[in-house]
Amino acid sequence: MAHKFEERIHSMVDSLLEDYSHGRTIDRTVAFEQPDREKIIEMIYQLRNIIYPGYFKNDRFKVYTVRNNISMLLEDIIFNLSRQTALVLPYSQEYENASPDELTARAEQLTFAFLDTLPQIRDYIETDVQAAFEGDPAAFNKDEIIFSYPGLFAILVNRIAHELHLLGIPLIPRIMTEYAHSETGIDIHPGATIGRYFFIDHGTGIVIGETTEIGNNVKIYQGVTLGALSTRGGQLLKNKKRHPTIEDNVTIYSGASILGGETVIGKNAVIGGNAFITKSVPEGAKVSIKNPELRFNYDKKQKELEQDEHWFYII
Repeated sequence: MAHKFEERIHSMVDSLLEDYSHGRTIDRTVAFEQPDREKIIEMIYQLRNIIYPGYFKNDRFKVYTVRNNISMLLEDIIFNLSRQTALVLPYSQEYENASPDELTARAEQLTFAFLDTLPQIRDYIETDVQAAFEGDPAAFNKDEIIFSYPGLFAILVNRIAHELHLLGIPLIPRIMTEYAHSETGIDIHPGATIGRYFFIDHGTGIVIGETTEIGNNVKIYQGVTLGALSTRGGQLLKNKKRHPTIEDNVTIYSGASILGGETVIGKNAVIGGNAFITKSVPEGAKVSIKNPELRFNYDKKQKELEQDEHWFYII
C-alpha cells in the first residue's frame, strides 16, 4: 500500500514538472528572485509603529525607550525594504539590464529617500485622524479611530504606498494597497493623489482608481467608485488620466459612481447616494437623484409609499 502511494506521488511530481516546462507566466519556479509578500506586509506594520509610536506594540523587540524602539524598527525596515526593492527594480525598463551591484546601490538610495518622507506622511495622517473625529459623531475619541477604523488603515497604507510609487518603485506599492484592500474592503490604487483631511466613513466597497486626484477636506462613504469610464483599451490607456478629480470640501455619499478622467467635481459640491456621474459638476452643486417609486403589495391592494422627491444619502 505504502509503495503504491509513493509511486503515485512520484508520478504526480513528474507530471507537474512536465507541466512547468511550457514557459508560461505561471511556470516560473525560482521563487527567491521574486519579492517576499509577507516581508512587505510586515513592513506596513513596522511603519505603522513608527507613524504612531505610542499606539502599537513592537512584539519583536523588547525595548523601553522610544529612541531604541525606532532605531531597531528603522534598521529592520532599511534591510528589508532595500532587499525587496532590489528584487523588484528589474520590473522597470530603467533597471532591467542593471547589474546586481547597481540594483543594490539604487535600492538603498530609494529606501532612504522614502524614509525621509515619514514626517510628511505623519503630518498628513494627523489631519486624517482629525477629519475622522470631526466627521463622525459615533467616534468616542481619536484613539478609537487609530485603533479600529478600517478607513484610516486603508488611508495610512495608501499614503505609504503612494510615496514608494512616486519614487518609481515597482510592485511593492501595489502589494501594500491590495493587502489593505483584502483587510478592509477599500481599494485605493497607490497612484491616486489624496490631499489632507481625508475621511472614509464605513468604507466597505470603495474603489479609487490610479489617476484619481482628491483635494483637501474630502469625505466619502461606503460603496463609492472613483473610476474610469471604460477599460476596454487595456494597456493602451496606461499613463492616461482615466479617473476623476475631486476638488476641496466635497462630500460623496454611499453608492455614488463618478467616472472619467475629464470629470471634475467642483469645490464644496455634495454628491448624493447612488448618483451616477460622468460629467463635471460645478462648485457648490448638490447632485441628487429622484427617489425610486416604492410600491407595497398586501391584502391584494397596491399602495405607493410617499417619500421626499429627492434623496441625498444612505448610511
